[in-house]
Amino acid sequence: MKKLLTLCIALAGMTTLCSAQEPDNWTTQVTFFTPSVVRIYKTGPDNPDKKQSLSVTMQPGQVKSTVTVQNGAILYKSSELTVKVLGNDVTFMDRKGNVLLAENGYGHGNVAMTRPDYADIPVDQGFKLDADEPLYGIGIQQDGKMAKSGTYRRMIQGNTDDYCNIVQSIKGYGLFWDNYSPTTLGIEEGKFYFTSENAGCIDYYFIWGGDADGVIAGIRQLTGTVPMLPLWSYGFMQSRERYKSSAELTEVLDRYRSIGVPIDVMIQDWQYWGSNYLWNAMEFNAPEFSNPERWIKHIHDQNAKLMISIWSSFGPMTKPYRELEPKNLLIDIETWPQSGLTDWPPRRDYPSGVRPYDPYSKEARDIYWNHLTRLYNLDIDGWWMDSTEPDHMDFKETDLDLPTAMGPWRRVRNAFPLMAVGGVYDNQRAMENGNDKRVLILTRSVFAGQQRYGSNTWSGDVQSNWNSLRAQVPAGLNFALTGRNRGSA
Repeated sequence: MKKLLTLCIALAGMTTLCSAQEPDNWTTQVTFFTPSVVRIYKTGPDNPDKKQSLSVTMQPGQVKSTVTVQNGAILYKSSELTVKVLGNDVTFMDRKGNVLLAENGYGHGNVAMTRPDYADIPVDQGFKLDADEPLYGIGIQQDGKMAKSGTYRRMIQGNTDDYCNIVQSIKGYGLFWDNYSPTTLGIEEGKFYFTSENAGCIDYYFIWGGDADGVIAGIRQLTGTVPMLPLWSYGFMQSRERYKSSAELTEVLDRYRSIGVPIDVMIQDWQYWGSNYLWNAMEFNAPEFSNPERWIKHIHDQNAKLMISIWSSFGPMTKPYRELEPKNLLIDIETWPQSGLTDWPPRRDYPSGVRPYDPYSKEARDIYWNHLTRLYNLDIDGWWMDSTEPDHMDFKETDLDLPTAMGPWRRVRNAFPLMAVGGVYDNQRAMENGNDKRVLILTRSVFAGQQRYGSNTWSGDVQSNWNSLRAQVPAGLNFALTGRNRGSA
C-alpha cells in the first residue's frame, strides 16, 4: 500500500479544493458547492477527460472551509459539514461531529489502468446504513413500496419506471449519484451501493438538508430551480386514449361547457399525423384533423387550452426522419410502433421503420424543434412528450453500444429524457425572445435536473385497477423526494 499523499489548495474565504491520493492510485477530490452540499469526485491517473455533468448547473460557491490532517485522515470542514477522507473511504459528519453517512469500502470496479477507453469501465461505491435507517427516492417505480429497503434494481428508463439516481435518508441527507449509464442500485441490511456500467469516475453529491424539504431545496439548487408553470396547467386536463377526430375533441369540450363543469385543457393524443409510416410527423396529415387553425381557434374561444402528443421517434416517411437520417442522427433500435400497419397484434412483416432521434446532439435537438414549430405556430399551448425513455422493443445488450453524439449509448442512456425535454424547453424559450409565455411539458420519463425545463412527469401506461392506483401513492411521493415535479398517473 502506497503512502497517503495530500494535495490541497486553500484560499481564505473561498471554496477549498483538495485531492487525496488513494492507495490504488485513484484520486479523491472534495469540493464544497455550498456549506451543506459537497461533491466527491474519484478518478484514476489514466482518465484524461474531466467529466461535465448533464444534470448539475450550479457552480461551486465561495465557501469558507478548512483542511486538516488527523490520524492519517484528511478533514475538510465547512460551517455545516465535515468530510473525512481516509484511504478509499469518505465519511460525512454534521457540525457536531455526528456521522451522517460513510462509505463502506467498495472498490472502483474492474479497473485496468492502461485501457484507452477508460470511460467504459464500470465503477461501484458502497455506503453504510444504520440498522433502522430507511432510504427513499430513486424515482417512479410500480412496486408499491415507500421505503426502498430490499431493493435491487438495474436502473434503465422504462415506460412505467422512471429513474433519478437520488436517494434520501430519514436522517436528513440526500445523495445524487451523477451517472447516466445503466446503474444497479442495491439496498440491503446495513448498506447500499451504486454500480454504473460506464463511468471511468465516481462522481456523487452529498446534500445535507436536515429534513426532506431541505434536501429537495438542495437538489434544486444543485440541478436547477423549477420555473413557474402556466396558471392553466393547475386546472383540469381532459384526456383519453386519443380523440379520433377534431370534431370529437371539440364536442367533448363543448359538452363540458354546456353543463357548467370547469375544464382548462384538452389533450390530443397520437395518430393525428396519419399512418404509422408518418409517425410523429408533427403535422395534421390525417383527414379527420383537417383545418387545424379553425378548430384550435374554437378551443381558445371556449377559454380552454390545447396540449398535443409529440414523440421522440419518427416514421421513415416524415420530414424530420428524412432530415435526420442522412446526418446519422437516429438511434438504430426497435421502437414503438413496430408495424407500419394498425392491425393488432403488430404485423412484423410490415415493419414501421420508426426510429428514435439522437437528443444528445444539439443539431438534432434543433432539427426536432424546427419541425415542431409547425405545431407551435398554430398556437398550441403545451406538449405531451410521450416515449421520452424511449420505448425500446426487442431489447438487446448490444443496442447500448450504438453510437450517439456523446459517445456509446450505454454512457448516457438514462439521460435521454433530460436531453429530449431540455431541447424543446430551451428552443421554445429562445423563440419567445424575452416574452413571458411559460412552457408546459408533460412527459413520460425523467432524469435528475429535468424540473428546470417546465416539465411534469406521469407514471407511464399503468393499468386501470386498484393495485395500480395503490402503487401510485408511494411512486409519486418517492418521485417528489428526488426534487421532481409529478403530473398525473
